[in-house]
Amino acid sequence: MVSTFPQVTLAAGGRSHRYLPLSHLLPHDRLAAIPYAARILLENVARRAPEVLPAALERATGRGPDCEIPVHPNRIMLHDTTCLPALADFAGMRDAVAELGGDPAAVGPTIPVDLTVDHSVIVEDYGTRTALENNLAIDFRRNRERYEFIKWAQGSLQNFRVVPPATGIIHQVNMESLARVVWDDDGVLHPDLLVATDSHTPMINALGVVGWGVGGLQAQAAMVGEPVVIPFPKVVGVRLLGRLRPGVTATDLALTVTELLRAHGVVDKFVEFVGPGALQLGWAARAAVANMAPEYGATCAFFPFDDETLRYLELTAREPEHREVVAAYLRAQGLFRDADSPEPDYDEELELDLDAVEPSMAGPRLPHQRVPLSQVPASFRAEVGETGSAAGGFDEEVPAGAVAIASITSCTNTANPDLMVQAGLLARRAAERGLTSKPWVKTSLSPGSRVVADYLERAGLLDPLRALGFDIAGFGCMTCIGNSGALHPRISELVDDGFTPTAVISGNRNFGGRINPQVSLAYLASPPLVVAYALAGTVLHDLDTPLGTDGDGEPVHLRDLWPSDEEVARVVAESVAPGMFRANTADLRTGTRHWRELPTSGGVLYDWDPDSTYIRRPPYLTGLPAEPEPRQEITGARVLLLLGDDVTTDHISPAGAIPPDSAAGHYLRDRGVEVRDLNQYSTRRSNHEVMLRGGFTNPTTRNLLIDGEQRGAGEQRGALARAADGRALPVHEAAGTYRVPLVVVAGRNYGAGSSRDWAAKVQALLGVRAVIAESFERIHRSNLIGMGVLPLQLPPGTTAGDLALTGDEELVIAGLEDLSVGLNPVRLTINATASWELSLRLDTRNEIDYLTHGGTLPHVVRRVLGQRSSTSRSDRDRDTQG
Repeated sequence: MVSTFPQVTLAAGGRSHRYLPLSHLLPHDRLAAIPYAARILLENVARRAPEVLPAALERATGRGPDCEIPVHPNRIMLHDTTCLPALADFAGMRDAVAELGGDPAAVGPTIPVDLTVDHSVIVEDYGTRTALENNLAIDFRRNRERYEFIKWAQGSLQNFRVVPPATGIIHQVNMESLARVVWDDDGVLHPDLLVATDSHTPMINALGVVGWGVGGLQAQAAMVGEPVVIPFPKVVGVRLLGRLRPGVTATDLALTVTELLRAHGVVDKFVEFVGPGALQLGWAARAAVANMAPEYGATCAFFPFDDETLRYLELTAREPEHREVVAAYLRAQGLFRDADSPEPDYDEELELDLDAVEPSMAGPRLPHQRVPLSQVPASFRAEVGETGSAAGGFDEEVPAGAVAIASITSCTNTANPDLMVQAGLLARRAAERGLTSKPWVKTSLSPGSRVVADYLERAGLLDPLRALGFDIAGFGCMTCIGNSGALHPRISELVDDGFTPTAVISGNRNFGGRINPQVSLAYLASPPLVVAYALAGTVLHDLDTPLGTDGDGEPVHLRDLWPSDEEVARVVAESVAPGMFRANTADLRTGTRHWRELPTSGGVLYDWDPDSTYIRRPPYLTGLPAEPEPRQEITGARVLLLLGDDVTTDHISPAGAIPPDSAAGHYLRDRGVEVRDLNQYSTRRSNHEVMLRGGFTNPTTRNLLIDGEQRGAGEQRGALARAADGRALPVHEAAGTYRVPLVVVAGRNYGAGSSRDWAAKVQALLGVRAVIAESFERIHRSNLIGMGVLPLQLPPGTTAGDLALTGDEELVIAGLEDLSVGLNPVRLTINATASWELSLRLDTRNEIDYLTHGGTLPHVVRRVLGQRSSTSRSDRDRDTQG
């Protein structure tokens, strides 16, 4: 439904535009009291779903109860490890529609979709001038079939565009090139609003753009016209005061905010940053804070648009006419924040004094474990004790706490010229004093944009970084996503002998085993600190003591190498220019010669290759009936897994390298894939056979039902499960022995981490009908529903251990017949005796539909068929009337 509210005109950028004014919805004083991000949601509702506007306005002004709102994004963004499965699902849905007598061409995006291919390249070669080209060549050799599939989609699907490999990271591309802040639809202006299949999508909130991460299943529904239905969000206002002290970085601020907000509790909430400290905070620091939203659990982390944002649009070469339209429209709508703008009323409020932020890292296990720099050695010792030293391997002993990986990587910090220049200046001083990175440290630099390489080159800082081993290894989300490649051989040997190394990366995730299967402890740090720890070689080094000695035998301290804020600002001003961004945006979709040489194909239906090890037709879209089965209680269910707290999507469905001796590795090797080309789980997500075998194989995943029978150090690690005959088997093998519904039981915060569809898909394909947990992370809860799996929450104060499960029980789950929006009581009965009342939280009517149809994708298929039937009925009616 499109709004019938009257539009008004606005002259800006040399032409006349129309827009729906928020002043028609509320008086100025009441509008000014609503958080900026919520105003953008209200505009979207008023323009696209006015029938729910009264309830939304009542909720927004604090005069009505909670309500749900249908949000219509104007665009979608995907990266390749979520897009390839989405494209396979589109192809599978087309097949299903065709088999049920519908028009397969009706399945496709109805709004603009941008795919950025950024999650596949791996740090194979490093510390060499040829690393970039060599890693790119390996990437295309391994992923050629995947990239040809993307080219098929590019030729077959309307509204689908690609940013090819070796161009940049999805979020940095979004900020630098794709986000328009104000969108123009046939002369009608409205705020740019998007969803994307990466949990770090809120990085774009730094530009005053509302956007958040969703699962691929939600994104696919939005692509075909389904709204993204959410509860009207609670908004937490964070009032920033003061100013960062000299030497304190944007990374330090981001980690401090992450600690603060994770402790406060902002899951499922919007966070909005206001106060005098927010106004003086630079755009790049805002981006670092917003990017970390999933680490503190927020849906959005919004900075209202202001003069600083407008300067960023100028820096990144947005056209002057467009900048004029943006400023005029946002001012007219009360979405432009000035120093004298009244601060809105928030559901909850916090304050943070920027003067109190100190140099920090986060780890060694979780992104919100902020550690003052001076306490890093103690934090490591607290995890591993004083053991873990290792002798031999080089000319000197490999020390305890050895840094196995030092990587400047990911969108969190490589979008920040201040931090990148700071790292380069520190590297230059270190090289001039004769310092080098320790030989056991795997060093790499993977910028989020080619613009980063341009300004580092202009500043003369690429060569100093290369001198310390930080050669550019690729343009993509590499080490932070787990594409770190193999460790130095000696470190790898020591790990097999029980040694505990660590990693220091400028990323946003440090969950155990995520960065590298052999690295269970890792720290998040600013780019200059990554360089410092490569020089130190161990996280046990006290950075107040010398990092080494120069050619004259003089000690060299970190404080001797650290550049001043004034020097950094001067170099950034001299080196970063709009022309770089303009040229990069103009060339955004060209790609390297490797991309341009790939063949292009089309056709409505995809020609599946039965021998493919990358692209397989999804089984959950094969043999789909035209009507869903009626919902009824689940009987005779068995518990497949009992898991602990903080089980992440990495534990459930890994993204990293496929080990040769793993079940997935054996499957691929049996089909002729060489060990060197096994690739990552993330790149094999369009092959369900691989992903099934990878489920719950993260080395730190433990099934508490049979924990004493976990595999040893020399075997494939991960969880085991009890088969129907009592044997302890790999999870996918054990699940296949049952002919009854299966259940997973877990503790707090189930499904934290990346917005990974396969964490839900693998459970559905294992036969899991329900997950019972103490609490769920937002996106994973939605993804489970999107696969038809019930996310059932234990009563407050009840733990998974209180169920006293052994694995031999039979479960009945009743109360599923009549579901409604809100908390639905569901009865769990164990062995026909013990009984528990669980909660099934359903936020929207769409979620009820998805559970009714067995998932989002079957729902879309049947909706397409229903539209065809409705059209046929209308045609028949017209024929009859004629």
